Amino acid sequence: MLSCSTMKHWLAFLLIPGSVFPGAASAASQVTVIGDTPVLRALRLEVGEEITIDGSLDEDAWQRGEPTTDFRQSEPETGTPATERTEIRVVFNSDILYIGVELYDSDPNGLLGNQMVRDGALSADDRFMWMLDPFYDQTSGYFFEINPAGAMGDAQLVPAQGGGGFGMTENRAWDGIWMAQVTRHDQGWTAEIEIPFRTLNFDPQAQAWGANFQRTVRRKNEESLWSGWGLNQGLLSLPAAGRIEGINGVTQGLGLDIKPYLIGTYTDSPGRDIGSTTQGDAGLDIFYNLTPQLKANFTLNTDFAQTEVDDRQVNLTRFRLFFPEKRDFFLEGAGNFDFSRDPSRNLSAFFSRRIGLTEGGQPQKIDYGGKLTGSVDNFDLGFLQVRTARAGEVLGEDFTVFRSKRRFLSESYAGLIYTRRATRESNLPDRHTIGADIQIATSRFQGSQNLRFVGYYMKTPNGVNDGDNAAYGVRVDYPNDRWIFNTFYRVIQRNADPAVGFLDGNDYRKLTPRIQFRPRPSNNPWVRQVTMGLLRADFFTDDTEGKWVERSYYFSLADVSFHSGERVSVIVSRTYEQLQRDFRIGGGIILPAGSEHNYSRYRFSVSTAARRKISGGANATFGTFYSGHRRELSADLNLRPRPGLFAALSASFNRVELTEGSFSTKTLRAVINAQFSPFMSISNNIQYDSVSRILGWQFRFRWILTPGNDIYLVWLNNSLDSGDRLTTLDRSLATKLVYTHRF
Repeated sequence: MLSCSTMKHWLAFLLIPGSVFPGAASAASQVTVIGDTPVLRALRLEVGEEITIDGSLDEDAWQRGEPTTDFRQSEPETGTPATERTEIRVVFNSDILYIGVELYDSDPNGLLGNQMVRDGALSADDRFMWMLDPFYDQTSGYFFEINPAGAMGDAQLVPAQGGGGFGMTENRAWDGIWMAQVTRHDQGWTAEIEIPFRTLNFDPQAQAWGANFQRTVRRKNEESLWSGWGLNQGLLSLPAAGRIEGINGVTQGLGLDIKPYLIGTYTDSPGRDIGSTTQGDAGLDIFYNLTPQLKANFTLNTDFAQTEVDDRQVNLTRFRLFFPEKRDFFLEGAGNFDFSRDPSRNLSAFFSRRIGLTEGGQPQKIDYGGKLTGSVDNFDLGFLQVRTARAGEVLGEDFTVFRSKRRFLSESYAGLIYTRRATRESNLPDRHTIGADIQIATSRFQGSQNLRFVGYYMKTPNGVNDGDNAAYGVRVDYPNDRWIFNTFYRVIQRNADPAVGFLDGNDYRKLTPRIQFRPRPSNNPWVRQVTMGLLRADFFTDDTEGKWVERSYYFSLADVSFHSGERVSVIVSRTYEQLQRDFRIGGGIILPAGSEHNYSRYRFSVSTAARRKISGGANATFGTFYSGHRRELSADLNLRPRPGLFAALSASFNRVELTEGSFSTKTLRAVINAQFSPFMSISNNIQYDSVSRILGWQFRFRWILTPGNDIYLVWLNNSLDSGDRLTTLDRSLATKLVYTHRF
């Protein structure tokens, strides 16, 4: 944060007419700064006054609104004024919040805006991002972004999972109903934004909203912010945000959204000896704001036909793979259910992919589900009840999840979690998980440093194994720009089995420290930052006898980030493993229990700036591996020939040569997207891996008629590579229409 003397110097500098930009002083003086916190005052529209969202700030209200222009760089020149001028105004009426942004640019021809698809990655483009914390409690919020092509992205903000991060992270599954339009002109670009209050949860009695704004000028790799521009802060550090005052007398209306859908499907599985079927169906989602802070969601006959397929992974470790959740119903409000803050995602009391998906990842019909998420006083709450239908030999189940967190201080909490999984029409006992966790955190340690302590414990009594069924751990994080240090200690007992959770393995204790030094060379014309140190060390023992199972070290000799956006890194690792049980590694090869292995590996990586029309990266890893050697090559190629057209090609090859035998693996993936506008897009996802030998293709067309009203057309085809030809295993076609009506 800024010191008082620094802020006084900065304010004096701003008051010099034309010191930064001609005419800047008069505009900036309308924005109050209290301590280190900038304040922007929102203007209420007059009765009968309207704003038309067309990307042009030509209404009289925009000229009366108080603008803010005080942006400072977080990168590359931390704390210096932004090189390009940005003006922000906020106006509102009882139903809608409006944000008007003028983004001046000295080289408007250099603006980058290739991405158009909703919630697409805008990191390679110029962009304007903002955060709203309507409760002004610094524990939750909303993220929004747009680029010069009009692409819109949004997310709910949930606590970061660690691993070097701090503050909040983005839950991209949230699709808020809002609208933005942009125009490009000879002075830069303009954005006009409309956010209905019923899209947000907020406290109607709040005296202010937390808020922050960030701008990316991609050709310069420049990031500038309104507040929290320090390298240990950023847009998602809510305590570092400014605030918007004057928002009062607003309403969510009835707070009821009705979202019915219709779907037609055709499925055929000639390679699995299953005949074709055609089916029509309907379902319903209901969202209701019980209070401005608490939202209920009920889903009936839920269908996930529009959900993206999982990325293929080849597993050459002895641990289970983690596949992230991609279904909207479970992702919305997911931050209210998180537990353990495990940065490696290796342990969680609740993992929603255990609901409605078989162990093989096949979807299982959900009859109905109910969810409650939000806040009551200082408590964050989450409640989930879901029933799945029987599908052949797979029995229907009932799932219950309850999560509560009590906030204290400004960035800390203590929480409880309970889950239940019950199989219907069987004599199987119900399976339960109970747990507790605590976080003590501050972003003001020694003034502006981040520090966090996390501890958790969960018990998994399931009626079969009465003992050794717990998992617990502690972690300390010091994630800052120049120095990163964290260490966590985790114990997973041999019978631990969270019925609606995730564990990567059982019967082990693990200690993982990490320390990195990340200097920024001053006045270097090419290098922005260098990372060196211990990326990670893993120390495993089994939980039963305390024997060493694994020791591994990963050192970054040099990880260099350049001002241009390019990056080069060299990593060295050293591993010792003693196998506790037979390990089937691949190619039919089994490494015997009790065998000991020492091996060293070396990794070289290079990547180019994503803003380029042709960009990509390559990795080469080689060295010893168990009883022999392993070579791994991977590469990515990204093509952006014109705005709205994007192709990403990736490949990974492994060659493993062991005393017990040799084998090879490969994964290939191609993503080809065509975006006709920010509201209409086509995506193709083609994947192949040599382990399953399945070639999969998903084609997805999405047309956003208006935000909240969508048409999907999805084609999925899986073919088996039998060596000399491809045999179709299964294929399906689904059309889905979603309509949202707000009361």
